[in-house]
Amino acid sequence: MGHYRVAVATGSFAFSGSVNSVQLWLVGLRAEAELGMTLWPIKGQTMNFEVDVSEDLGPLVFVKLRKIHLLVKDAWFCNHITVWGSEQSMEKEVVFPCYRWVQGDDIICLPVATAWMMRNEAQGLFQKHAEEELEERRTLYRWATWKEGIPLSVDAASEKDLPVDVRFYEGKKIDFEGTQVAGVIEIGLKRLYTCLSSWDSLEDFNQIVWRNKSALSERVRQSWKDDDFFGYQFLNGINPTLLRRSTSLPTRLVIPPGTEGLQAQLERKLQEGRLFEADYSLLAGIQANEIQGERQHLAAPLVMFKMEPDGKLLPMAIQLQPPCSDSPVPPLFLPSDPSLTWLLAKAWVKNSDFQLHELQAHLLKTHLMAEVFAVATMRCLPGMHPIFKLLMPHFRYTLEINTRARTKLIADGGIFDQVVNTGGGGHLDVLRRATACLTYRSLCPPDDLADRGLLGLPSALYAHDALRLWDIISRYVQGMVQLHYSGDEVVQSDPELQAWCREITEIGLCGAQDRGFPVSFQSRAELCYFVTMCIFTCSAQHSAVNQGQVPLGHHKEEYFSGPGPKAVLRRFQDDLETLEGEIVARNKGLDLPYEHLKPKRIENSVTI
Repeated sequence: MGHYRVAVATGSFAFSGSVNSVQLWLVGLRAEAELGMTLWPIKGQTMNFEVDVSEDLGPLVFVKLRKIHLLVKDAWFCNHITVWGSEQSMEKEVVFPCYRWVQGDDIICLPVATAWMMRNEAQGLFQKHAEEELEERRTLYRWATWKEGIPLSVDAASEKDLPVDVRFYEGKKIDFEGTQVAGVIEIGLKRLYTCLSSWDSLEDFNQIVWRNKSALSERVRQSWKDDDFFGYQFLNGINPTLLRRSTSLPTRLVIPPGTEGLQAQLERKLQEGRLFEADYSLLAGIQANEIQGERQHLAAPLVMFKMEPDGKLLPMAIQLQPPCSDSPVPPLFLPSDPSLTWLLAKAWVKNSDFQLHELQAHLLKTHLMAEVFAVATMRCLPGMHPIFKLLMPHFRYTLEINTRARTKLIADGGIFDQVVNTGGGGHLDVLRRATACLTYRSLCPPDDLADRGLLGLPSALYAHDALRLWDIISRYVQGMVQLHYSGDEVVQSDPELQAWCREITEIGLCGAQDRGFPVSFQSRAELCYFVTMCIFTCSAQHSAVNQGQVPLGHHKEEYFSGPGPKAVLRRFQDDLETLEGEIVARNKGLDLPYEHLKPKRIENSVTI
């Protein structure tokens, strides 16, 4: 009754092929048929064959497959299966996405890529498949409390406990572990080199800057002592999330006797709208680490800045600790102080900035948030769901990199405990404090930048690029959502979507609705804003505070099928290419180019 052409695509990375054979069935609304073909998948290749089927299958809804082993069980990574038929209804390709490892001997069902759009026609077949899929996933992706007071994580004592589909592929594993080894060797060589002679001046700092040089690293080497470069980093450096425009003089800022002139300057800049601040009070009272028997020290600074007419942000005063009732008034350090005194005050600020950058801006607001989104997605959204398809490329490798961080970086006795002055438990207290004040608005640049008074500043390049990227991602999300949700009522009546929202806010974030996170979606607009936040957090924001590898919008997985989704994706890619050109052109006129948010430098997901 039908003639079909079938293409089976295998992954292109190491060990994705298999010595085991594969059987296939086509399942339609009226019947199913075993194809009678035995395939041996080969890495990076697409196997094509044609077959005649005696039954009238009707519109195709599933491909079933089973891997058969003789002596050795050898996993196979299937990208997708594509089918063309001779019937008029099948003149175009019908795609069945897989993008996972096929293990064991069980039969696996792959729903057609357009299943969600066909769910009312399929006599409950898709609903039954979705329920079974989620039931299995909930046993594989379980929540765990790693430490009280921070977002929940995936239940895995080590990366080996993770489901195979979220583990590093072999190439990523080799690259990641090779980079680690290279880093350790470099540190060892630098330690040996610098041990041969003592440091007699600040210029000796150059001895350790001799690898991975770039225009930025050269500028850092040349300008790290300069006030204007110190201020620039708060706008466009690796932690652009702390600075805010002052709306009043901070209550913790105590002006010592004899510095009344400073008070007048601060009040004048405040009235002009040119006063800014960076407050590290989150670190106040945190117990500093003890390293090799020596107690470390930790500052909780406040830095006051003024914005010059040319856009330069210059520090006016630094207070290293907040006032305490049983201690003398903390001193204020000023640019007029002896040069080394002022430089040391700025160095303590940068030390504190490192703590909040790594623990709040980087770990909590990108890595841990991405993990909550990923686990909730695996537990609540079936593979055929459009939001699952939209988000999956942005979760790649996130669960493994976070699990490795918990077992090596921030674990008891890990790298933080060994070398960082918030280690030894202080880093966990910082994470708890940061979690307690984490808001939904702080993850959405239009809201966050408005709340911090940073909109419209010509020298705020992070803010400009972040807003442009947010708009581009937002248009992409809106395009996909509008294809699959005809109105607000469809969003409201989607039980899987609403369960996903509750899972994130009430479970993964431990009840964050009082900090603005939603527990339901009442409109397409609300859904689009939230999904845009998820994608921005996992890609652009992580790039801004870390820098990644693979270009945003160019993932290899094709979960969607049909001209509509492909057109939306093409526009997304075109918009990113346009922004890339705009940033390149702008940077040509800058003394120090800002490249952290160039689209080609933004990874799709949190992978490092």
